[in-house]
Amino acid sequence: MEWILFLVFVLIMLFLDLGVFHKTSHVVKVKEALIWSAVWIGLALLFNLGIYFWKGEQKALEFFTGYLIEKSLSVDNIFIFVLVFSFFKVPPLYQHKVLFWGIFGALVMRVIFIFAGVALIEQFHWIIYVFGVFLIYTGIRMISEKDKEIHPEKNPVLKLAQKYIRVLPSFEEDKFFVKRNSLTYATPLFIVLLFIETTDLIFAVDSIPAILAISSDPFIVFTSNVFAILGLRSLYFALAGIIEKFVYLSYGLALILMFVGLKMLLTDVFHIPIGISLGVIALILTASIVLSLRRTKGTKIPEEVKEMSGKIVDKKS
Repeated sequence: MEWILFLVFVLIMLFLDLGVFHKTSHVVKVKEALIWSAVWIGLALLFNLGIYFWKGEQKALEFFTGYLIEKSLSVDNIFIFVLVFSFFKVPPLYQHKVLFWGIFGALVMRVIFIFAGVALIEQFHWIIYVFGVFLIYTGIRMISEKDKEIHPEKNPVLKLAQKYIRVLPSFEEDKFFVKRNSLTYATPLFIVLLFIETTDLIFAVDSIPAILAISSDPFIVFTSNVFAILGLRSLYFALAGIIEKFVYLSYGLALILMFVGLKMLLTDVFHIPIGISLGVIALILTASIVLSLRRTKGTKIPEEVKEMSGKIVDKKS
């Protein structure tokens, strides 16, 4: 019953988001994004409070720690969103729709990943050590490849799409597909959507094992993931213009992954209490943000980055 009620809640919120509040494509301004971010965070905290009274303090701590991990790791997605939208020159007017359907697809993929991960750990306990090593390796790789450039044009998804799909050279408003002479063509917006989906798939490979180190309860893992993902669109529009200021965030996220990986490796030797895990994760995240803002204090944000966040709005809007 709890699953059904939660899924109904998610579907209602998604319907209100795209079918009511964003029925007509428009540029999402920073003020609107901040309000929606506050709404999603508020709903997550209210749900967390409900978990506390319903399932107890331990489960509530697991939810909040998982939510914090997923929320912090999802911020890394914003860097990719800015890059992809900039590369394809996606007008701010259409960005919300791409992110909406991208995140809808992400929810479906997360369900599959979560149940597969839980089933593997329950069936083969040793897989937890594989996850632990993988997270530590991922953290080390994030640090060593922090300044490595990403080239969207070399992405195999783009090459595959260009080879097998008829793609128009320009956008057709906010449409993903259009008809031309009885033939169906994809628009560049659909290619952008493919990028967003594959990006989340890659990030899910890191984030799902990380949260499984905090809780083995599929409901806690899934709900904390969902609340973190649902607020990602608003967070993007709120932070895209200043994301370049978080220069040390990648290091913080890498340390979080390495800590969680270590926690997995020690699971049969020493159990790190959930309260300590939450404190360590919160400390690393806070320190990376504070140090980043101090390091970049007074620096200007490139105009092209501002435009991607919707801060510079077309006069027609």
